[in-house]
Amino acid sequence: MKEQRKNRCSKRKYPNRAGIKHSRFVITLPTQEKRMSATLLFAFVLGYFLILLGVAYYTSRNATNESFFIGNRNSNWMLVAFGMIGTSLSGVTFVSVPGTVGDVTATGYKAFGYFQVIIGYIFGYMAIAFVLIPLYYKLNLTSIYHYLDQRFGKASYKTGALFFIISRTFGATARLYLVINVLQVFILKDMQVPFIVTTAVILLMILLYTFEGGVKTIVYTDTLQTSFMLLGLIVCLVYILGNMHISFGDAISMIHDKGYSQIINTDYKSKGFILKNLIGGAVIAIAMTGLDQEMMQKNISVRTVKDSQKNIFSFTIIMVLVNILFLTLGGLLYLFMLNKGALYEGKQLLMNSTNIIGDDLFPTVALHYLPSAIGIIFIIALISALFPSADGALTALTSSFCIDILGIKRNPSLDEAQQKKIRLTVHLSFAIVFLLCIMVFKWINDKSIINIVLDLAGYTYGPLLGLFGFGILTKRTLRKGYGVTLVCLLAPAICYVLGKNAATWFNGYQIGYEMLLINGMLTFAGLWMISGKQRN
Repeated sequence: MKEQRKNRCSKRKYPNRAGIKHSRFVITLPTQEKRMSATLLFAFVLGYFLILLGVAYYTSRNATNESFFIGNRNSNWMLVAFGMIGTSLSGVTFVSVPGTVGDVTATGYKAFGYFQVIIGYIFGYMAIAFVLIPLYYKLNLTSIYHYLDQRFGKASYKTGALFFIISRTFGATARLYLVINVLQVFILKDMQVPFIVTTAVILLMILLYTFEGGVKTIVYTDTLQTSFMLLGLIVCLVYILGNMHISFGDAISMIHDKGYSQIINTDYKSKGFILKNLIGGAVIAIAMTGLDQEMMQKNISVRTVKDSQKNIFSFTIIMVLVNILFLTLGGLLYLFMLNKGALYEGKQLLMNSTNIIGDDLFPTVALHYLPSAIGIIFIIALISALFPSADGALTALTSSFCIDILGIKRNPSLDEAQQKKIRLTVHLSFAIVFLLCIMVFKWINDKSIINIVLDLAGYTYGPLLGLFGFGILTKRTLRKGYGVTLVCLLAPAICYVLGKNAATWFNGYQIGYEMLLINGMLTFAGLWMISGKQRN
């Protein structure tokens, strides 16, 4: 039986096909590149968007400002948990994580090293469930940064909200750029559509279905989009396994033999050192989820603390399993392209003189080397990964700016209609800011956006980590004035200098994702210096 299987896949029977030998198998794959119709793909994208508009229209009926900000605290925890998968993973995970597996240019993690960060996430999510969630419900918060107002006063409150706005703006636009760039390169470039027009149209789509309903709508659209994203992942994985005539177990074995499955990094000087990634993953989860208005806005929109905690537990389990699938898919994609004739040359993986390493790998395989039906599923899944990270960010930034910076909820002179007018204006303004930031990322044109996203988090979320940590872990008070703002600006500046010079100053030691913790500790220390003892 084994011999028959081998003969079916042999090069003698299929002289125009290439083969990869692995253990008992000779795997054959088609060698001719295929290009899909850009018009066909665009038609499916348009149809998918019309479905989203239909969901938005249905869910935003009779929506109020409270619906927009926190969904009237009536969201279903199961829908929130499932939808948060799409928000957390986003297009960055969908494209970048598979690309890291065989990326020889990686300075952080390579092979399955990203799983070290995922293990760290688990510890961070448990801290959110047992420490932050009960605190937010106890204080009955609409914006989580009101905690800083109650604990330290207006200066800390405004500073925390501003750092969230900066952090989420850069993080969301980096994710948006990644997916929009894929759509541009593989679809709209052939239709002679400029990148800026593609970006503007995508942002307009997101505006249209979030303009009225906000969180109330996003809970449902994110659930739909997460379903499509996971469907795309599974379909691509199953098809490649079937095409290579191997089981999931065989795939793991092949990936291991190629050296792609290594998880543990014991080089303490490397950015990918296991202890750095475990600690970094934990504090990234706490900061980018627990101290992030976008993520917590959905969590505190459910009825009770227990439901919100169940949401976090479910979300954690699904997220770990999904990331394992993404890493496995990444290994298979690299094996697929190496079989097609791709070759490593220095820090590049070249196929027909084009570098396909990192973020370009998955789109190249799906749209050029797989059947049209799989390519369509990939595009729908990619867009489904794009929208949850963008619509939630746009809604959360609008909520934070209106509530925390403009204070429309605390202004008794503003009625419901006036508040809505301000909210819509802010919503549109942030869409324009998104457009400008995406164009900046286009100019930078980095090959691995996930590294940019997590590096930026180290600088922008550090002050939030320090502020909340100081409030929760101490009973000290901060003096009035904007000394707290100065501390929160100085800490990232010191971290930047430290990051640039660490290898020189510390005998080759590179600072990885522990930068977020260092930033938070510097902020904590600075706040201690300008604080006083608690007064009764």
